[in-house]
Amino acid sequence: MSINLELPKHIAIVMDGNGRWASSKFLPRSSGHLKGLRSLISIVNKCKDIGVSYLTLFAFSSENWKRPAEEVSSLMNLFVNVLEKEINYLVTEGICLHVIGDITAFDSYLQSLIKIAVSKTSANNKLHLTIAANYGGRWDILQAVRSILDQNNSSILSNCDNDYDLFVSYLSMSWAPDPDLFIRTGGESRLSNFLIWQLAYSELYFTDVYWPDFNTIELEKAIKWYKSRERRFGKTSEQLLDGCKG
Repeated sequence: MSINLELPKHIAIVMDGNGRWASSKFLPRSSGHLKGLRSLISIVNKCKDIGVSYLTLFAFSSENWKRPAEEVSSLMNLFVNVLEKEINYLVTEGICLHVIGDITAFDSYLQSLIKIAVSKTSANNKLHLTIAANYGGRWDILQAVRSILDQNNSSILSNCDNDYDLFVSYLSMSWAPDPDLFIRTGGESRLSNFLIWQLAYSELYFTDVYWPDFNTIELEKAIKWYKSRERRFGKTSEQLLDGCKG
C-alpha cells in the first residue's frame, strides 16, 4: 500500500454543530453561530499559513431557510457583519473570496457586500476561500444544465469529444480543483447536498467535534488522517507503486 504524504490542495468543510453546541451549554443558538465564526477565522488562517490553496465552507444551505426565522435572520446579520469588518483583512492577507449559491435570495445590501468583497479580493491568490451560501449540490447541477440549454449548447454537449469537461465548466466551482479532503463536524455522516458532483473522489472525514470546538489541532488531525489514505482513483495499489517507480 502506498501512502499519500501530500498536503490536501483543496479542503471542503461542512461546519455542523453550532446549534447543538449552544444547546449543550444552555445558550441561544445564535451564541453557537458566533463561536463558530471564531473557529472559521482560525481555520482560514491555519489553511493559509500551511499552504492549502483552496478552502470551501458550507455556510448556509438552500434547505436552511426552513429553520426558525429568528435563526435565519441571525445568520444573515452575521454574514453582513463579517463582510463589513473583515474585507480589508482578506485583501491584505492575500485571500481571494468566492461565494457560490443563489445569492439573489438575499436582501440587496447583502448582495452588494458580497459583490464588493469578491471584486476587491479577486487579484489575491494565497488562499481561495469559497463560501457556499444558499447553495445546494443538486441546484448546482441543475443550474449548469439550464445554462447549457439557455446558451444553445445542448448540441455542442452531445457532439463534444469530452462531455465531462464541458459540463464541469458550467458548475459553480469550475475554476477550482475538486476537493481532496472533505470534513464534516458535529457527528453526522452525510454530505447534505454539498458539492455532490465535486466530492466524487474526495476523502471523507467525519468527526463528532462540534464546529465551535473545531480548532487548528482538530484540523491537523484531519490532515494527518488524509495523509494516511491511499488515493487510487480507480487504479490498483500495484499500479500506483509502478507509477512511483517510473
